[in-house]
Amino acid sequence: MQGCDVVFHLAALIAIPFSYHSPDSYVDTNIKGTLNVLQAAKKLNVERVLVTSTSEVYGTAQYAPIDEKHPFQGQSPYSATKIGADRLAESFYRSFQTPVTIVRPFNTYGPRQSARAVIPTIITQLLLGAKELKLGSLTPTRDFNYVKDTAQGFIALASSDAAVGQEVNIATNSEVSVGDIAKVLIDELNPDVKIVTEDDRLRPDASEVFRLIGDNTLIKSLTGWAPEYDLRRGLQDTIQWFKEPENLSRYKAWLYNI
Repeated sequence: MQGCDVVFHLAALIAIPFSYHSPDSYVDTNIKGTLNVLQAAKKLNVERVLVTSTSEVYGTAQYAPIDEKHPFQGQSPYSATKIGADRLAESFYRSFQTPVTIVRPFNTYGPRQSARAVIPTIITQLLLGAKELKLGSLTPTRDFNYVKDTAQGFIALASSDAAVGQEVNIATNSEVSVGDIAKVLIDELNPDVKIVTEDDRLRPDASEVFRLIGDNTLIKSLTGWAPEYDLRRGLQDTIQWFKEPENLSRYKAWLYNI
């Protein structure tokens, strides 16, 4: 970080199922790793630090849409460590005036995404000829951000002095269920495929986040940001990237990795 003016801290362990298996590694990476970044920022007097949070810190919506005042709920070891990292970032702003912004994207998707995420899981299974689409729970809803919109949100917040000391959602103010997005992709890529729920892909009942829909009023007021991609356009661009043989060859859709 020596010589850096603005730091985008995006490093984290993010796979929720693996956090059930190895929560200690999530503490080391997500909490202690964030502490390392904050301490370096303080020492080097960087101009801005953007700490990447996650909509998972909110847990299942207690009211909708979810604004930045919504209570936090550690419904998985992953989300608990992200809550801890966020609170460390807040403490450095309040204690040392470190110019921190906590950036809270809702569910980002798009080209190059890991198949541990639901949209690449669906697309790669369909493109590789699966006769049955293997998924976890179909009822949870998510607020999906196309990756270019998420990136523009980060850039906009990095340029906003008013965002210093704030926690800010990047969200679309809309939601769609996993089952409905699967049906859209099935209709587009292979209408004959049937959806099969696999127990291994289900979260524990009390850990599943059943509803996420974000309020983007704050980021709009601070920066003027608004999503440019609706879900259909974002999915089309994502599908086209995955259809490239060189890209699809990187994925092993028949394997489920936690």
